[in-house]
Amino acid sequence: MGIRTIITLILGVQALWLALRHNMHMLQLNVYINSEQRVWLKKNIKQQWLLIFAIVLGILNLLACGLKSSVFIIVTDILSWFTLILIILVYKALIRISNKKKLVFTPRVKRMIATNIVITFFIILVTFIIGGLPYIAGMVVVLVGGQIFLGMITNTVNHPLEVGVKNYYINDAKRIIKSNPNLTIIGVTGSYGKTSVKFYLQRLLQEHFNVLVTPESYNTPMGIVKTIRSSLRPTHEVFICEMGARYVGEIKEICDIVHPDHGLITSIGPQHLETFGGIDNVIKTKFELADAVPPGGMLFLNCDNEYIKEKEEEFKDRDIVCYYSDENNKEVCCGNDEICCNNGGYYAKDIKLSRFGTDFTAISPSGEQEAFNMKLIGGHNVINVMGAIAVANKLGVSLRSLRIAIRKLKPVPHRMEIKDHGKVTIIDDAFNSNPIGSKAAIETLALFDGIRILITPGMIELGDKEEEYNYKFGTYAAAACDYILLVGEKHTEPIREGALSAGFSENNCRVFAKVEDAISYAYAIRGQEHKYILLENDLPDNY
Repeated sequence: MGIRTIITLILGVQALWLALRHNMHMLQLNVYINSEQRVWLKKNIKQQWLLIFAIVLGILNLLACGLKSSVFIIVTDILSWFTLILIILVYKALIRISNKKKLVFTPRVKRMIATNIVITFFIILVTFIIGGLPYIAGMVVVLVGGQIFLGMITNTVNHPLEVGVKNYYINDAKRIIKSNPNLTIIGVTGSYGKTSVKFYLQRLLQEHFNVLVTPESYNTPMGIVKTIRSSLRPTHEVFICEMGARYVGEIKEICDIVHPDHGLITSIGPQHLETFGGIDNVIKTKFELADAVPPGGMLFLNCDNEYIKEKEEEFKDRDIVCYYSDENNKEVCCGNDEICCNNGGYYAKDIKLSRFGTDFTAISPSGEQEAFNMKLIGGHNVINVMGAIAVANKLGVSLRSLRIAIRKLKPVPHRMEIKDHGKVTIIDDAFNSNPIGSKAAIETLALFDGIRILITPGMIELGDKEEEYNYKFGTYAAAACDYILLVGEKHTEPIREGALSAGFSENNCRVFAKVEDAISYAYAIRGQEHKYILLENDLPDNY
């Protein structure tokens, strides 16, 4: 009995750690929200059937010990060993292939792992005290399987501690901001485009001000707090703060920390609908930034966006609003006057798009005009840059002095980033995807002359609209692409159906298990023409 228990313990410790690590990784990707973890488990329960089987086996082993059936105990012990070995092999493989965003052992993760270990040890100790050594093996197997749920349990147990830690860091960030009274804080939010606009604005302002931006896609409350505590210095004059959200109230939470002087809303659209619960909540959340802009501050709104245009009546009498758009929406932006006088709007005209870059002319509220040339491609980037131009100009930077900076603008990594590889050009738009952004990416791909190839796993987090939007994605991809290469069947079947319904060739619409396989196929496509491969979206490991 002792030897069998030792064997179970040796295997169990390895299996428990691997199962714990994988489920902790998924919880981290689900931003430590138990409700999102439960949704993920429901969708991926088949992936973790071994852990469920381990729970059943462990309970049977405990029952066998209670019945004192030596044969039953031996059988369940042997089955448990095989199951634990399988768990070790499977979860090592899962950890190895989950390579898009590794588990980060943050202090919070370390605290949760410590709590998990304490709970596990306590349960084993109680089991030993009550039942003795024979019951240990069965309980170890149960605890290995129980890692499906223990991450969420430790998350709940640690919640008061995490709230205390969070509040300490937030208050420290508030103190740092308060100690910089001359700092101008610009909040940037939107369903999409906010990271690009943030970096474009940094490029336009950095030659005139000492600028700090939230790095990469740091746009959560704690990501912003970390930026403030680690990087904000008394010498900074402007802080450009990207604000992201998945739930109502999260933009307000960030605004209560940083208290923006000005705000910019890049766009509103159907994104994160699973967590928001509908487009009305998305609109409400993005405009939490508008509510936070104080008297004397400026609110910059992209009136090229239909959801923002619908709010025009609400803001028509507010002199803090500054619209920006292209000339198709000039009347909303500027009224009927050729010179932008209504609400101080900016707009772009004479837009010329090509695969080499973009030319356009910007018009300011004063009537000042300036022609710009940039290497960025796509009409959506004209709007993004116009937002940055509007903010910079309102902060006192003339349009003419922005010409060189705009010419030097580079794509943000994985957002319509051009990468040339001999006779193949990659258009990397893999960071994220949404219904409007994906359409803009396809329209940009259509500008290129050659073999146009789309590689995509589809769009996610669109709630009950997900199938509809992916179907539409397929229809307009069919009009611009020579090949549509889909990654994974789970999210891409509606795209395939949409493409085929639009008359796309079934032979040129293929499904692959991995993005690497799709890329290899794209490279192998025969033809003398240059190949242009659009990588649209890249699903995270929890998908």
